[in-house]
Amino acid sequence: MLFKRFTLTALCLGVLAAGACAKPNFTGTWKANIAKSDFGAMPAPQSVVNKNIHQDPKLTIASTMATDSGERTFELTFSTDGAETTNEIGSVKITSKCRWEGDDLLIDSKAVTDQGEFTLKDRMTMLEDGKAYKLVRQWAGPMGETTQTMLFEKQ
Repeated sequence: MLFKRFTLTALCLGVLAAGACAKPNFTGTWKANIAKSDFGAMPAPQSVVNKNIHQDPKLTIASTMATDSGERTFELTFSTDGAETTNEIGSVKITSKCRWEGDDLLIDSKAVTDQGEFTLKDRMTMLEDGKAYKLVRQWAGPMGETTQTMLFEKQ
């Protein structure tokens, strides 16, 4: 009887620990709260909507951004296990490595354009029990460096 109780207790603790260790899932439609975001040295867009499909280790982000010069949509796919991925936005090829650091997703990317090489370091942090996430993006390139902090709210 004592052995059964011990086994049941251990099993319950194991289930609770597994649930506590589960990584955040970024699946959903997320709209940037422009007023609560900081775009650094870059102009703020009118809107940004990300439609994410996250089935670890695959993360796909379909992003639609509206600016003064029009609306632009692109799709990026990453592998959260650290494997290198390549995406293209128009003629620009972007290579990235995505990995978990605790409960945050880190995405390190490089792009070569006519203006030179750019690097981006993104950190995605889930907030408010999955109702929002923060994206901190550090840009560096021939024209300098800037940091953006964007708040995305689940729709």
